[in-house]
Amino acid sequence: MARRRSGAPSKGDLRELKILGVLGELLATKSFDALTTNDIAERAGLSRASMYFYFSSKQEALVALFAKTVEALREKSRAAADDPAAPRDAIATAMRHTRDRWREHGLIMRVAIDQASAIPEIGALWTETAEIFIDAITAILVRAGVKSHDGPDGARALAGAVCWMIERTFYHASAVSLEALDQAAETCEAVWLRVAAIEP
Repeated sequence: MARRRSGAPSKGDLRELKILGVLGELLATKSFDALTTNDIAERAGLSRASMYFYFSSKQEALVALFAKTVEALREKSRAAADDPAAPRDAIATAMRHTRDRWREHGLIMRVAIDQASAIPEIGALWTETAEIFIDAITAILVRAGVKSHDGPDGARALAGAVCWMIERTFYHASAVSLEALDQAAETCEAVWLRVAAIEP
C-alpha cells in the first residue's frame, strides 16, 4: 500500500478545505443567518452526516474559515513589529499588507466581525489579531519618537485607537469597492503618520 507523503494533505484535510471554500462562496450570495448546514453540505457534495463529521455547525465552520483567513494578517502584523525599516516605510508596508488582506477576504472578515458578538470564538480571534496589530503599531510609534507611557496619549493607547480606526474604515470601504479600499488605505496611512508626527 502506498504511504502518504509526510506533509501532504489527507483526504480529510482536503474535504475540510473544500467545505470552507464552499462556505466562502455561499456567503457571496446568501447571508450567514439565512445559510444552513444543508446548503453547505449540498454544495460541497456531502451528506449532512458527513458534514457534521467535520463541523458540528455552520458557526463552527465560520470560526475555522475566519481563523484561516486572519492567520496571514497575524503573521504580517508580527513582521511589522520587527520591521527594521524607517517608521514611514514600515507604516506604508503594514498598510499595504492590511489593504491586500481586505481586498482578498473582505467579505469573510465582514461576516465574521458581524457574527463576533454571537460567536465568542470569533470575537476572541479578532481581539487576539487586533492585539498583535496594536503591538506592531506601538513598536513603530515608539521608534518614531512617541513616548511609551500609560496615559491616553501614550504609544499603546494611541496604537489601540489607530488599530480600531483602521478596522472600521476598512470594514466599510471593503463593502463599497476596491477603489474605496485603496483610498481607505491611503487615509489610514496618513492618520497613522500624523499620530507618529511624521509628515504625510
